[in-house]
Amino acid sequence: MKRPRVGVGCVVRRGSQLLLVRRRGARGNGIWSPPGADLDLGEDPARCAVRETEAVTGVVVGPLRFVGTTSDVLGTKRHYVVLWFEADYAGGDARVRARDEVSELGWFEEQSLPEPLSRPFRSLLDGGALR
Repeated sequence: MKRPRVGVGCVVRRGSQLLLVRRRGARGNGIWSPPGADLDLGEDPARCAVRETEAVTGVVVGPLRFVGTTSDVLGTKRHYVVLWFEADYAGGDARVRARDEVSELGWFEEQSLPEPLSRPFRSLLDGGALR
């Protein structure tokens, strides 16, 4: 029996803008989402959010705020429970650092996000968890 996977997402704010990455590869090719990753065995979720954001985008974040969870079935074979954090931009030059995972990134006004958005991120937005 397949079991859900646990992911971690980090919504990074810079003023009124959010940092999003465009996924590359088998999981979500062309889909926009905040930086995030699967939670590693024994890893603290908040540490995962900080690590993955910096590893993929070069961005350093300030203190994290836990904003909620989402639970989405993606296709017929994947079920993701995502732990979501939010943080303010603290520094770093935003650029694609993991070309095998991300094709591009950008800062977007929250009212003008690119499409298509990942289903878990859409669930977070629709649930009103972000401030």
